[in-house]
Amino acid sequence: MVFNRSVLAKAALGPAAGAVLMAFMASGAIPAYQMYSVALAAVYSIVVLSVGLLAGWSGIWSVGHPAFFAIGAYFAAYGSGHDWPLEAVMLGAIATGAVFGTFLGYAGARFSTLYIALLTLAFTMVSLELINRWSSVTGGDQGAPVLQLRSVLGLGTLAGGGTEPQYLAVGAAAVVLALAVPAAASGLRMRLIAAKSHPLAARTIGIAPEAQSALAFAASAACTSFAGVLLGLITGFVSPDPFSLGFGIALVAACVLGGVGTVLGAVAGGAYLTWNPSLSSAVGLPQPVVQGLVLIGVLLFLPGGAVPFLARPARALLRGALLRRALPRHEERRQAAALPLGSPSADLPVDTPPPVRAAGADSPALLRLEHLSVAYGGLKALEDASLSVRQGEILAVIGPNGAGKTTLLNVLSGLTGNGRVHGSADFAGRPLLRTRATARRRLGIGRTFQHAEVFSELTVAENVLCTRRRITAGHRASVARLLDAVGLADVADRRPAELPFGLQKRLDLARAMAEEPRLLVLDEPFGGLDAGERALLADHIRRLQARGTAVVVIDHVLDDLFSVAHRVLAFDFGRTIGEGTPDTVLEVPEVRSSYLGTVGGKAELPERVGERSVIRLRGVGHTYGGVVALRDVDLDVREGVVLGVTGANGAGKSTLAGVLHGSLHPARGSRVTDIGGGGTARTSLAPEGRALFKTLSLRENLEVAAYAAGITGAPLRERLEETTEWLPPRLRDRMSTSAAALSGGEQQMLAIARALIVGPDVLIVDEPALGLAPALVDEVYDRLVRLAHDGLTVVLLEQLLSRAMSVCHEVVVLHEGVVAARGRPGDPSFAVLAEAAYFSGDRETAATAT
Repeated sequence: MVFNRSVLAKAALGPAAGAVLMAFMASGAIPAYQMYSVALAAVYSIVVLSVGLLAGWSGIWSVGHPAFFAIGAYFAAYGSGHDWPLEAVMLGAIATGAVFGTFLGYAGARFSTLYIALLTLAFTMVSLELINRWSSVTGGDQGAPVLQLRSVLGLGTLAGGGTEPQYLAVGAAAVVLALAVPAAASGLRMRLIAAKSHPLAARTIGIAPEAQSALAFAASAACTSFAGVLLGLITGFVSPDPFSLGFGIALVAACVLGGVGTVLGAVAGGAYLTWNPSLSSAVGLPQPVVQGLVLIGVLLFLPGGAVPFLARPARALLRGALLRRALPRHEERRQAAALPLGSPSADLPVDTPPPVRAAGADSPALLRLEHLSVAYGGLKALEDASLSVRQGEILAVIGPNGAGKTTLLNVLSGLTGNGRVHGSADFAGRPLLRTRATARRRLGIGRTFQHAEVFSELTVAENVLCTRRRITAGHRASVARLLDAVGLADVADRRPAELPFGLQKRLDLARAMAEEPRLLVLDEPFGGLDAGERALLADHIRRLQARGTAVVVIDHVLDDLFSVAHRVLAFDFGRTIGEGTPDTVLEVPEVRSSYLGTVGGKAELPERVGERSVIRLRGVGHTYGGVVALRDVDLDVREGVVLGVTGANGAGKSTLAGVLHGSLHPARGSRVTDIGGGGTARTSLAPEGRALFKTLSLRENLEVAAYAAGITGAPLRERLEETTEWLPPRLRDRMSTSAAALSGGEQQMLAIARALIVGPDVLIVDEPALGLAPALVDEVYDRLVRLAHDGLTVVLLEQLLSRAMSVCHEVVVLHEGVVAARGRPGDPSFAVLAEAAYFSGDRETAATAT
């Protein structure tokens, strides 16, 4: 924990305010009858703080804290009756609360927020029952007095219900609030929030979410039990009434009112709990009614809490002042670089990156996998895979969607979940499979994710700092240098959501690079980046390799991937199908067919098709949070045509499917549908992955789609009969069977039938062959071609180029969101041009095919 001047100044405010308040109490400025309320507000502030920080930092909402509050209070009552020292009572209450809190936190970490709340609810109910029945200790319904507690540290003897405990409560609250300030800047808070924000990503940097939840709950419970001792002392009597479930709900309301996870919000919440009875009496309404009205008002008008709402203008003014001070320096740097502000190259060092050095052929293998298999139920995601990586080597892993690449990376990271893993894996001479995911970071394995899984509630700098258990000034300096190296120094204090996707990818890489791992595992690092950002990323990978870091990287952007790789390994259906250098691997027949497919017999398509376009796209572009999915797409879907849209995974096919369907409104461009006579073409989509309602029967899946389209009564029965006839006989006889009981191919046919029941003019089918055996693929495509013979316009989005060429009238090749080629499969020259566009997006060459 680093104590800088700002943190110390903020922390000192609590004791200073406590000292001023106690001075007012001693001077008589606060009436004697109000001193009890002030002390009670101080005690409640501690409890609200413990509940609020637990919710804000760990995402755990607890209604079990009344039980911990009771533990402390009854410790005070029992200890005063048995002549226990004050310090022993406090330590006993804190330790007991911490033990129970650890249990609840660890057990609840495996459940959702709702189940954790139910678990804490059950804990409070059991505790209340125990209080009522264990009368020899608690006094049962009658309660127990708190007589006096003697301090062995020279604090004197505190009589229950006296004046001295009131001063102690105010002073203790001031100290607790002061300690919360540096805790908010510590690695503990960062790791708690990281575990809450993204448990899987947290595991890759050595954070165990279960341990963090147990630690947070233990600290929160201990703090509340300590407050319970103070409550017993200031009241002088303990009974079950203050620890009801209603008080647990009131605590949650107080946290929301003040501001979840804020120190000043805890003070506001504590004051609200103390004076809510007075407010209720003043307005003549019961306390629960006033409490409910206040909570509803806060949720509607101040959803972040009262304190954050009031503090927002002050923060805005402060940030504006800091930006005005920083802007001249940033402008000087920009002019010195002679680059426009925001240019990718302006953010990074401009020195020429070293070329990719060949890894030493004689160096021992840093990583070795042999006969590795991973199965999820009956699905084999990896099958008998073997590979080795030497120190300083960059190994690229390629393959189509579903080939097992991400499963391979998850094996290296320990994130296989419930998968059954067989085989052997060694890293630096140590067995890897028996090593926990959280321990692999210490071995020297860093990991990035396909979609830049950053911790959204932490700043950029904190995203990297949280890789450390204890943060020192040296760690902060090291992180500052790392962020400067990847071009993030100017945004170190901003949240990831404020950054474009390219900078979020850099942050993911910086977090993986922290602590200088020996092996870096990169999951589609080039995906979603523009050409300049991909070039910068490739430079970073080369620099890492030049320092001796081994890299395993998967991606579908083959040009950039091959520019940094020493060796390429190809996977398909979970098996290794080829290996070679970037220049030779695509010449391996099995590798080419895994991307392009193999052309069998050409389907007998209807020869007569219309010339009128039923869907026209002009200048269509779309982005997801800064990630370009489509760029300037012009496309005509002609009446009666089977149009194939093909491209590698990530090319933009599913986004284009949504735009064609009309369920996705593009950020730019226009979509026009026409069926003649001024009518609008009805489109229907069978999405990738099928998206069936697995618990509903086949008939119910069809009926739900019909109801959504407004088809009921006799038209529904007619449509059901027609659609059922399209299904194969083995499905017609099982219409009452749940969709979950079907095979993959049968589910795909049901998904297409569900799209057909609305009577579309255009049927859009996204990846109909994904995950199916060859025989089932042929059956699905035969039935789709049959629909074309019936006059239906069909758009097929297909990853395999050769399959699209064999079943479509026209084929469009997408590459990185751009139409790279379009033409007819019957054109002898189009196949060569389409293949070039598929791999490299050579638009100039491909344009000659149109």
